[in-house]
Amino acid sequence: MQIRGHVVGVCSWSLQPRDAADLVARVRQLGLEHVQLALGPLLEMDPPAREAELRTLHESGIKLTAGMISFPGEDYSTITTIRRTGGYVPDDLWKQRRELTLRAGELAKAIGLRMLSTHVGFVPPSSDDNYDVMVKRVCEVAEPLQNRGVDLLLETGQESASELLQFLNDLRCKGVFVNFDPANMILYGAGEPIEAVGILGRHIRHVHVKDAILSDQPRTKWGEEVPFGSGQVPPAAFANALERARYTGPLVIEREAGNDRMRDVQTAINTLRAALG
Repeated sequence: MQIRGHVVGVCSWSLQPRDAADLVARVRQLGLEHVQLALGPLLEMDPPAREAELRTLHESGIKLTAGMISFPGEDYSTITTIRRTGGYVPDDLWKQRRELTLRAGELAKAIGLRMLSTHVGFVPPSSDDNYDVMVKRVCEVAEPLQNRGVDLLLETGQESASELLQFLNDLRCKGVFVNFDPANMILYGAGEPIEAVGILGRHIRHVHVKDAILSDQPRTKWGEEVPFGSGQVPPAAFANALERARYTGPLVIEREAGNDRMRDVQTAINTLRAALG
């Protein structure tokens, strides 16, 4: 499916599939053919099972927009806990998570993916002594990924757009870009997403289509994720901001809450058609 020149896809984890065959069936039921693929479950399989799953995906004709990796031990129960446990922040888990990311990069390369997204964790203020630690750690991941032909995409949300832009400019390595998620800006209380697109524009390589409502305690208490088009991300304004930023890549629907993910993803597709068609 294409809408205004963008391929429209869905995040594999949003559909909560039992296996690759179930993922293919759900994607086809939605009328889509593009998927951002969670690589963690594949890495946990033994090689024969992993090959079987990948064969099913390949033979289905489903196209992959990017890979995604998350980490065991991340605690999203509150903003405080994910600030402490997320991404490359915990010193005791850094080497383990770097290794997992690089394994995901190897798998991405093997299946023809050129982008891998992750939450690297909360980047401290540039005045903090740990800021340079995070700069170094991201490059220690990005450089070997580049050697594999894979770009590292940082998920938005934890920092304001201007803070993330400074961080990107301070990196002393190539191949680091942005997976832009407008809802995460609201969920974390990190700023207005339309403005953020303008600030981060040229760094955006992949986009999540997701919506949310700001909490009454931004940056302290989670906002609420809602189906796309029913929250505080204005669909037409979002599309126009991406167009001004000259973004021509995929629009990939992500839904991480709710009891009827298929219906909510279909709602997002319909909203995109109405706003961009």
